[in-house]
Amino acid sequence: MTRFLLAILSVLLLVVGTSAFVPTQPATPTIRRSNLDTQHAAIWDTVSSLYNNWGKKATASHILFKPSQFPEEEAKKKLLEIKAEVGDDAEKFAAAAKEWSGCPSSKNGGDLGEFGPGMMVRDFDAVCFEEEVGVVHGPVSTQFGEHLIFITKRTGEE
Repeated sequence: MTRFLLAILSVLLLVVGTSAFVPTQPATPTIRRSNLDTQHAAIWDTVSSLYNNWGKKATASHILFKPSQFPEEEAKKKLLEIKAEVGDDAEKFAAAAKEWSGCPSSKNGGDLGEFGPGMMVRDFDAVCFEEEVGVVHGPVSTQFGEHLIFITKRTGEE
C-alpha cells in the first residue's frame, strides 16, 4: 500500500511539475496510429509503471520513424531490416540511429539516457522495464511513431 501511495504522489508531482508524459491533441488532425489511444490512459499507465517498477532505472537508445517520415507498414518493414542489420551491436545501432532516426536524440546515436518508470509512454516504458537488456526490441508503436529500442542498462532489479 505504501508503494502505491508513493507512486500516486510521484505522479501528482510530475503532473504539477511537467506534462511531458501526457500526449496532447493537435489543433488539426495529423497522421494517427489507429490502434493507439494513449491519451485516456496516460495517468493510469504512469501510476501502474511506477508501482510495478518502483526503484528501477533504465538506460536505452532508440530509432524513431515519425508518421511524417514513412507510412506505418513501410516504417515497420524498414525497422525490421535495420534490426536484422545491426543485430544486438550497440555501435551499429548508434550508427543506424544517426542515419535513420527522426528523433533529436539521433545526434547522440539515439541515446535517451537514464530514466525511471512512467517517464516514457506506455508501450515504450513496458519494453524498457520488462524486456531483456542488451537486445534490440521492436518495432514498437507509440503515438510518436515506430521505434526500435535498445536497452543498454537497467538498475534496481531484485
